[in-house]
Amino acid sequence: MKKIVLSFGPPKDLEAKRTAEIKSLSHLERLERLIAIIEVSYALKTGKVIQFKKR
Repeated sequence: MKKIVLSFGPPKDLEAKRTAEIKSLSHLERLERLIAIIEVSYALKTGKVIQFKKR
């Protein structure tokens, strides 16, 4: 995997970089990313809320 670098800049530039990155991916890589997003979304939706005791 590539080293992750945080990007700062105008939203248009960041969106253009993100779009170019996604277009460079193969169909399988796009599908893997979509499935990962769906799994995280499902985990957040069905997860139990942890309640902390107030002192």
